Amino acid sequence: MTNSGTVPWLTVLWLLPAVASLVVMLLPAGRAADARRVSLGASLLTLGWAVVVVTRFSSGTGGYQLTEDVSWIPAFGARYSLALDGVGLALILLTAVLTPILLLAGWRDVSDAGNRRVHIYVALMLAVESMVLMSFVATDVLLFYIFFEAMLVPMYFLIGGFGAADEGRRSRAAVKFLLYNLFGGLIMLAAVIGLYVVSSRSGLGPDGAGTFSFSDLAAAASAGGLDASQATLDLLFLGFFFAFAVKAPLWPVHTWLPDAAVSTTPAAAVMMMAVMDKVGTFAMLRFCIGLFPDASARFAPWISALAVVSIVYGALCAIGQRDVMRLISYTSISHFGFIVLGVFALTGQGQSGSALYMVNHGLSTAALFLVAGFLVSQRGSSLIADYGGVQKLAPVLAGTFLVAGLATLSLPGLAPFVSEFLVLIGTFTRYPVAAIVAASALVLSAVYILWTYQRMMGGPERLSATVDAGAQVPIRDLDLRQKAVVAPLIVGLLVLGFFPRLVLDYIDPAVSPAPISTPAVSAGEGGHR
Repeated sequence: MTNSGTVPWLTVLWLLPAVASLVVMLLPAGRAADARRVSLGASLLTLGWAVVVVTRFSSGTGGYQLTEDVSWIPAFGARYSLALDGVGLALILLTAVLTPILLLAGWRDVSDAGNRRVHIYVALMLAVESMVLMSFVATDVLLFYIFFEAMLVPMYFLIGGFGAADEGRRSRAAVKFLLYNLFGGLIMLAAVIGLYVVSSRSGLGPDGAGTFSFSDLAAAASAGGLDASQATLDLLFLGFFFAFAVKAPLWPVHTWLPDAAVSTTPAAAVMMMAVMDKVGTFAMLRFCIGLFPDASARFAPWISALAVVSIVYGALCAIGQRDVMRLISYTSISHFGFIVLGVFALTGQGQSGSALYMVNHGLSTAALFLVAGFLVSQRGSSLIADYGGVQKLAPVLAGTFLVAGLATLSLPGLAPFVSEFLVLIGTFTRYPVAAIVAASALVLSAVYILWTYQRMMGGPERLSATVDAGAQVPIRDLDLRQKAVVAPLIVGLLVLGFFPRLVLDYIDPAVSPAPISTPAVSAGEGGHR
């Protein structure tokens, strides 16, 4: 049954790209252009449906809305249970906005060779979108786990099968990505099974069968009704957290990200960093905090320390990179550290800032990585030293790179500034030393962004050392398609920079100013008001 009316809003949301993925694969091999058009049309339809979902969602109340709940596996107490809170709403909108942009950005990433590579590529992108959307709305722990793991399959093939890197490099990066995430998923599976056993002992499921219902488990955790020792709950928390930390990724389980990001196409890399990896930080906020409030408070200082290391480490590694795509990948590791720091600050300001940071990071990273990808695709080199004077030849490209870079370093007036400021303020009230050290990354980010811009976009024109100068094709400015890709991202960064309440009004009721056991509180408890 559902309480969202006669229309299963959330089911349709994730099924649209899933069905479109299958339709694309059924198209004949010679119809690559149709495969692109169908995938783009389906992603735009999904975006339209997501906008309708936003209109059905009330921003003034906390708790879950648009719920759907039917029996799935009665023997296990598992249910097909979907619901949406403000944080999930912001992230499904981010996903729905970015997917058509990424499909348009990668329009020419895969060549038409009379085979089905184009079909496979766009179908895999839609499959990732579908599974990510499901992860943001699933409120049955087992259902969430299945999609949390299933999204690894299409992303594995996107990394290993497509991109400018040689096949051996892509294969190694794909295997590394899969092994890291599968290991984290196996640890989480053990924790999911353990949580089910605890729920059975606690009499939460029908006839003592146990339950995977997030709402029932969270309510029992809040009331101290889980029949388990604190040590057991701590181990279960660590099982969930480890899987989410790998997905995020958080130092020291981050090393798969740079290799994967630079091996595949820029569009697929952004799908991974700006969309899929958000599932990890989102799950920390929903499941770690919601199911294990006491363990979250107990481990928060240690996790905050790891987050600070991730922030500084990612920034320092970015400064030392010679490859612009790898540099941007390391900036994401630093930014994910900020997101995790906000989650485990356990304050309303920190968690509001963290949720907003997930959205803003998606926009800024997408803009920076895609613009860099457009530049690299022309010259065939991603080495920073192979560029110079680009702003003279391609002023629009250089300008968008600069705006996206300034957003990455959280310049006031651009969207990431507000979220980073909220994270630091929320953290300072509990862990002032961690906040001060994390703030130092602002200086480091200015170094790696401005120095990179100076070397690549400024100075005299420089021909690539890896390409015969006589055959060198001059750098061109963004064409109409590429401008259509970056324009909404830049607009989003500017609009949310000046009007963050467009998102915060939905996020605030879904976070709490203190360690919590349920993910939704009254709107009056918004932390930064």
